[in-house]
Amino acid sequence: MFCNRCGTTVQPEYNLCPKCGALLSRTAGTMVVQNQGRLERHLRTLGTLWIIVGVLFLIPAAILLAVGGAAHFVIHGEPLARFFGPIVLSVLGAGFFILAAGGICIGWGLMQRQAWARIAAIILGILALFHPPIGTALGIYTLWVLLSDDAGGQYERLARAA
Repeated sequence: MFCNRCGTTVQPEYNLCPKCGALLSRTAGTMVVQNQGRLERHLRTLGTLWIIVGVLFLIPAAILLAVGGAAHFVIHGEPLARFFGPIVLSVLGAGFFILAAGGICIGWGLMQRQAWARIAAIILGILALFHPPIGTALGIYTLWVLLSDDAGGQYERLARAA
């Protein structure tokens, strides 16, 4: 018999996995972990939050890109402002669009348990710490979920199973 959480061979009389300490129950010749780990419980929520933040970043991205496209019609007089104004607004809009796409991709990757998503989410979680208040909260939650004890090993097992 095997533990569903870590895959360790377990004796039939064991109630706990000797390697990971998971509480086991007997079903049809296999040992099933009765409770989910913290990572499994929070991964879907974390992915959903990253998707929501990504969608919210699409709003300023669209506004900045639209204003950047129309800014040369509105700005009169100063030729330097007329030239650089639309460029600056378009670059800011493109930056927000890239952040939005990144958040949506990270959320999708976490929900699908993609192998690359954990490291990318940790990096974006660290960067999100500097964007109070929502970004800071999301960054703290991301790091709390993905950097817990043995989260790397658990995530690799979940990614392989998916």
